[in-house]
Amino acid sequence: MLVAVRDNNVDQALRVLKKKMQREGLFREMKNRRAFEKPSERRAREAAESTRRVRKLMRKRMEREGY
Repeated sequence: MLVAVRDNNVDQALRVLKKKMQREGLFREMKNRRAFEKPSERRAREAAESTRRVRKLMRKRMEREGY
């Protein structure tokens, strides 16, 4: 990942870098890798995430279509 520093403005470049890392999901992955996760826990977490994504998508679809 590359972020350009313009006019010695490191603070702004750091903000841009953090935003890019957040968008890529790097912080979440670092948090998940901090400790070992059993395969069964991983499957349960991924299933829960999938369910959450589907519910959110359905909520948005219902809102858009007006049901």
